[in-house]
Amino acid sequence: MSITIKTGLMALALLGSTALTAVTAQAADKEISWIYCGDTIDPVHTKYIKQWEEKNTGWKVTPEVVGWAQCQDKATTLAAAGTPVAMAYVGSRTLKEFAQNDLIVPVPMTDDEKKSYYPHIVDTVTFEGNQWGVPIAFSTKALYWNKDLFKQAGLDPEKPPKTWAEEIEMAKTIKEKTGIPGFGLSAKTFDNTMHQFMHWVYTNNGAVTDAEGKVTLDSPQILAALKAYKDIVPYSEEGPTAYEQNEVRAIFLDGKVAMIQAGSGAASRLKETKIAWGITTLPLGPDAKGPGTLLITDSLAIFKGSGVEDKATEFAKFITSPDVQSEYELQGGAGLTPLRPSAKVEEFVAKDPYWKPLIEGINYGGPEPLFTDYKGFQNSIIEMIQSVVTGKAEPEAALKKAAGEIEAFK
Repeated sequence: MSITIKTGLMALALLGSTALTAVTAQAADKEISWIYCGDTIDPVHTKYIKQWEEKNTGWKVTPEVVGWAQCQDKATTLAAAGTPVAMAYVGSRTLKEFAQNDLIVPVPMTDDEKKSYYPHIVDTVTFEGNQWGVPIAFSTKALYWNKDLFKQAGLDPEKPPKTWAEEIEMAKTIKEKTGIPGFGLSAKTFDNTMHQFMHWVYTNNGAVTDAEGKVTLDSPQILAALKAYKDIVPYSEEGPTAYEQNEVRAIFLDGKVAMIQAGSGAASRLKETKIAWGITTLPLGPDAKGPGTLLITDSLAIFKGSGVEDKATEFAKFITSPDVQSEYELQGGAGLTPLRPSAKVEEFVAKDPYWKPLIEGINYGGPEPLFTDYKGFQNSIIEMIQSVVTGKAEPEAALKKAAGEIEAFK
């Protein structure tokens, strides 16, 4: 083989190598990496990822399934290191921190997009007048009661409590007449302990911060909620600090507690039991204006620096579009509440009335407060709750202490 031929082959080899590198780079540029929280990808999302890829030739969505306990931290670590994924499933409460650290890009909504959601949903992703994520999961709570235990205690099984006072009194009656806890109270060192308490805050017209971001935790409305928490402790399960909401739900499913606050997932599980149960809007505090609940959303955050921000935003809006979203959230078992009103939601409410109270609480509900140091805020609230539940502090003192602490986390 002549030197000329060898040289030509080497040139072709180099050209091929360069071309391969270019193709690989191009493929990478057309990939939307997605940190997907959970154990498996929901079949609905698998179905629509494929559909989107078919309509967007050359683009591929590559979800990486990461457990709930690690997924948010992984997305944060990669972004902080300068190697962000295109998109990640995150709790909307973290969006403010991401935005302030310049790790994500805004995802503005049109007026029509905003109007398509139930009230206050957009507030959960809004900071300084802009939206920073696309809501993908929504959760509200309602009150579930065990009709059999009500009947055993001499209470009308068809009349659940409408107010905190009735709820506490009924829990007391059930505990005294049957020996079974009247209410399932969550007070474990776990994020949903704060969530469970916030349902009481939003059923008494309370708020942790006002529209300007001023801390309003130390208010009569929230003090009343904390006092009610204290008052129901004697009629709850023993040692509430050992239980988070799913563990309390498991006790309810065993017929060992009379009332709990839970989402739609409890209804789908109760259908598999022999328990006679009911569901209604959460009982109201003295200052309530109407049925309320904490409005928790998870969102798709679009990370800065992936190079595919625009296309990732396009995909995020597709995978959360009304038809796709309703198919995903109305499965029941995941414990989700619909993000938007629709004819399909109306069909589900007509078929399964348990959806109604989960939706009715939205109008007077409120979002998770947005703090720069969300975990610091959360831990202060949990410590406040635990100090009252265990009798180590009175509600007034515990509330003042927590209000002072969270000023630093805004």
